Amino acid sequence: MSEEQLRRRLVVSDTTLLGVVQHLTDSERYWFGYTFAGDPRYADVDFDMVVEPGRSPDQIIADYRAAIAESDAHISAAAGPDVLTAQPVGDSPRTLRWVLAHMTSETVRHAGHADILRELTDGVTGR
Repeated sequence: MSEEQLRRRLVVSDTTLLGVVQHLTDSERYWFGYTFAGDPRYADVDFDMVVEPGRSPDQIIADYRAAIAESDAHISAAAGPDVLTAQPVGDSPRTLRWVLAHMTSETVRHAGHADILRELTDGVTGR
């Protein structure tokens, strides 16, 4: 898709295809980096779906891939799925298993949003 198509705003929330990827990058870093591993750099991510004009699609995709690699490293370093998060979720820590389930649902939900935006952009259905 062209950069214009990736930045096209088709819904009231101004969500774009690039915005979904940027949001998922922040989600990876917040849930695995901060909540699970305790890295303070990711404590205040904004989860914004509005992409700054100066950020290229290549930068956004590379950042997402880097965030996934960081998450994979945290998961691999864990002693197992029952390890507790460094930061509480609500009033208490959760397990890595909980974070994995949460991020799976988050990613799947936004993949659906991305598919709708893509279909609105190129008119092709995913059948």
